[in-house]
Amino acid sequence: MSRSGFEAAAGAAVAALGLSRAKDLAGLLAQRRSRERSLIELATPGVGAAVTELYDMMEAESVTFEEAAAYVRGYVAAMAQARDRVKVRTVWSGPSTSAVPVRATAQVLVEVINDAREELLAMTYAARSYPALTRALVAAAERGVRTHVVVETLAGARGLLSGREPAAAFESVPGLRLWHWARDPARTHSRQHAKLAVADRRTLLLGSANLTESAAHRNMEAGVLVTGGAAPRRAAEHIVELQRLGVLRPLRP
Repeated sequence: MSRSGFEAAAGAAVAALGLSRAKDLAGLLAQRRSRERSLIELATPGVGAAVTELYDMMEAESVTFEEAAAYVRGYVAAMAQARDRVKVRTVWSGPSTSAVPVRATAQVLVEVINDAREELLAMTYAARSYPALTRALVAAAERGVRTHVVVETLAGARGLLSGREPAAAFESVPGLRLWHWARDPARTHSRQHAKLAVADRRTLLLGSANLTESAAHRNMEAGVLVTGGAAPRRAAEHIVELQRLGVLRPLRP
């Protein structure tokens, strides 16, 4: 018997929930929890439709709770295995060449944000609001992604940045937490110059581009996109540890 509809729905539900919450879904199915109960337990923005479709397909294609739980666990295992495979690709802004195809920084940055389901960590020196970035961050907030951005400040840049505070680029994103480097007074000439984004500790975009439209579209910038392996996880862990130690501190509005 074909169960293509259910299989597609199970894959979509796991992709929407992410590994941790998808494991919770498998547990609920194994316990034969109702659709209504699962929607309450998995109350995360943006996943209700996927969970509902899964239950609809279970009924339409006569899939038992035990079978559904096994399918979901299989998808989770496959996703975890894929996550651990390391892929490294170059990312560029600026002039392109036909001989060496590359992926544009702006496109990749938005994709990294769109892929986040639980956590997004970013660091930038300069920042300016631009529509594509703002839309992606707002959408991430709406699906429940915990987003933390470390920025430089005008005071910290000591005249090398002008205009509005870099933090102002994110003022329209609900729930986003801003941080800054609380540097030692002896570090009078230091700058917060790191530029990166990490999604769910499995995808790392690291390069020269700030979170500005000029860096994404007009400047010549270079970076790497790392998917899987230890590098994204360790980068995220380093940021979180700097927060815990108070090296990075919340930036008040």
